[in-house]
Amino acid sequence: MKSDPFTLEIIKRSLIVASEEMFYAFGRTAMSPVIYEVLDYAVGITDSKGELLAQAPGVPGFSGVLDFVASETLEKFGKDLREGDVIASNVPYYSGTHLNDVALSMPVFHGDELVGLVLNKGHWSEVGGMHFGSWTSDSTEIFQEGLLLPAVKIYSEGKPNKDVIDLILANNRLPRLTKGDMEAQIASMKVAARRVRALIDKYGLDSVKQAMGKIIEDGERAAKLKLKELPKGTFEAEDYIDDDGFGNSEVYVRVKVTIDDDSFTADFTGSGQQVKGSINSPFPATVSAVRETYMAVTDPHAEPNGGFFKPIKVIAPSGSIFNPIPPAPTSTYWESMAYATDLVWKALAPHIPQKLSAGHFLSILATILGGVDDRTGEPFAIVEPQPGGWGGWEGGDGESGLVACGDGETYIASNEVYERRLPVRVERYELNVSDGTGHGKFRGGFGVRKDYKVLSNKAYLTLSIGRSKFPPWGVGMGLNGTPNYAVIIKSNGESMKVRRIANYEMLKGDLVSLRSGGGGGWGDPLERDPKLVATDVKNEYITIEQARNIYGVVIDPRSSEVDYKETQALREKLKEQRGRK
Repeated sequence: MKSDPFTLEIIKRSLIVASEEMFYAFGRTAMSPVIYEVLDYAVGITDSKGELLAQAPGVPGFSGVLDFVASETLEKFGKDLREGDVIASNVPYYSGTHLNDVALSMPVFHGDELVGLVLNKGHWSEVGGMHFGSWTSDSTEIFQEGLLLPAVKIYSEGKPNKDVIDLILANNRLPRLTKGDMEAQIASMKVAARRVRALIDKYGLDSVKQAMGKIIEDGERAAKLKLKELPKGTFEAEDYIDDDGFGNSEVYVRVKVTIDDDSFTADFTGSGQQVKGSINSPFPATVSAVRETYMAVTDPHAEPNGGFFKPIKVIAPSGSIFNPIPPAPTSTYWESMAYATDLVWKALAPHIPQKLSAGHFLSILATILGGVDDRTGEPFAIVEPQPGGWGGWEGGDGESGLVACGDGETYIASNEVYERRLPVRVERYELNVSDGTGHGKFRGGFGVRKDYKVLSNKAYLTLSIGRSKFPPWGVGMGLNGTPNYAVIIKSNGESMKVRRIANYEMLKGDLVSLRSGGGGGWGDPLERDPKLVATDVKNEYITIEQARNIYGVVIDPRSSEVDYKETQALREKLKEQRGRK
């Protein structure tokens, strides 16, 4: 007997709520700041075939990998799955992203029948490898980046596999935190599994399975309707990644996006081959990258599920930077994964201006700062992304101090929490106005400057920063944004500008200044509303000289008001000079 539509809708929403409850349960019980402060994780529920049914708000960069995790689990274990099993996966080529992002899978049964899988993928602060924090910018093969977990059972029928867990913790510099995060993951998954079983007890297995099928059907139907609203045809974009991760020549990347009423295809053929450094993007991560822009142009508020993603097709030749083969290193995969998102974004932005902005700072300026706290003798670690400037768009200026596209719901960690619990001091945290932004009719947002001073005798710093050589792109006559970089300032006053650095020794009193760039501009700067220019001057975002030279706006230095007559004359003069050039 088929359930009525009202009952099916209740079950659908309940599955989504179960996923969200799992999300908050993990964030509230984890031990590492990268989880409970930054929220660097994602959770979801699939059906028995591995089709994504629900995913709670989390890291958009994980939106394409949870179903890959489910497929890996089902393919390896098949009918050998049992109630109470927990499977750990982190091999990037199969389930994306890098080894720190450990995905746990838990099957949900009704009797002997597999109903679905509960999934939780979170960033473990340590999984071994050549440097503290595991992900690093100087690895040349994945074996240097930590312990590989190729879908292994860490719990069997509800009982921990002590030998496997001991092996994981023995290859870990932060075993106490890692064990706490792992147990928090499992506990949160048990919450979601109980909710699914409660739905079966209340409504019956057939109704729950029918609702699961309806989620996929409704998602695909919604996607087809949204695709009809998009411009049809083929759109292309190209760009360059700064280098191969070791300072060698830049890496050419390109995409061809084809949209029709039934499909959304992103073809990365022609992009560079996988590289020596750790910036390679595993194919599941590349799929995630495309899904991000796909949702942005179809429906940012859509429920992410297998049905809504069904029209997407991603082509990335094997052995390329967007689909590397073993043993390619991937620990800073986001540097190329973000380009996959940005390329599709760049190809479509001029054609869908009401939904897409100019380019943003893109790189997450990933930071590890850790060592041993002299006060307690315990290891400590800051593992976090940094925010930056987003591009202007058709209707307004870009956002300032916002996390990159792949980070989504992640937070900026609390300075006060770090200063209280860790041997560091945040000496400065402000908008990076001094480096500027991309100017235009609508300017880009500003990046940030964040300065960490080391208070312990010794600490180690690892950084991965992209978009340093090739800043965010503008749209129309909008100017490009500004680059990302960092400055290390020693206690003796010596300083050096860096983009990537691995396990660099910092001594007491040393400081690292992280500086994210501003977003690209949208449209002709000479068409910017003079009032907005004057406001930027008053807010000290730009100078009176910049207002005059870039925007053609004359501002009285005494009153800070616009001289409209002089402005009109200056803009006509600047346009005439531009025409002669």
